Order: sequence, then structure tokens, then C-alpha cells
Amino acid sequence: MKLTPKEEEIMNLFWKENELYVKELLNFYDDPKPHFNTLSTIVRGLEEKGFLSHKANGNSYKYFPIIDKEEFKKGTLKDVVKKYFNCSFLNVVSTLVKEEDISIEDLKKLIDEVEKQ
Repeated sequence: MKLTPKEEEIMNLFWKENELYVKELLNFYDDPKPHFNTLSTIVRGLEEKGFLSHKANGNSYKYFPIIDKEEFKKGTLKDVVKKYFNCSFLNVVSTLVKEEDISIEDLKKLIDEVEKQ
């Protein structure tokens, strides 16, 4: 489940607002606003990728997410672990500890929390 930066930006709007017409997306942009057709193409691409669906309302389509943000984040994390850490979450944790992004104390707390579950 990969998204371009622009697709992810638009999905974040859908995850926040839940349902939007393409023309409503324009309200979230400062001038110079992207062209309607550009946004429409990106939204249709997101639908083809299985991130959005739509319901017809007259001649317009109202789009809504069919993948929630948590599901996307899990898939993205798995992709990063696969690509950069040889499919090993242990390598991820080891790197975080080595780079001091996570302390030994925090790691112990995390282990305690996991053991309680």
C-alpha cells in the first residue's frame, strides 16, 4: 500500500473529513490552488488503488475512505521494516536503541506493557 506524497496528503484530508466532493478539496489549499482536474485524477487513482470509494449524488461523486489511517500506517511500517531492516522488527528496535532514539528504560517499559497484554 504505497502512496505518493500528494496522494497521502489528500488521503489525510479524507481521513479527517470522512466524505468529500473533489471540489471541496480545493478549500483546503492556499492560492495558487491546484487545478480541479488534477485533484480529480488523483482521487480517481486513489479509488483504483482501493483507498477510496464513492457514492453518486446527481452528476457528482462524493468520495470516502475505505481504508482507515491505522490500517495504512501498519502497512507502511511493514514496508519500511521489509525494505530497510531486512524484515526484522528486532533490527528496528536495535537501531532505535543504538541511535539513542529510545532509552533502555523506555524499552523495559515497552517489554512490560507487551507482557501484560
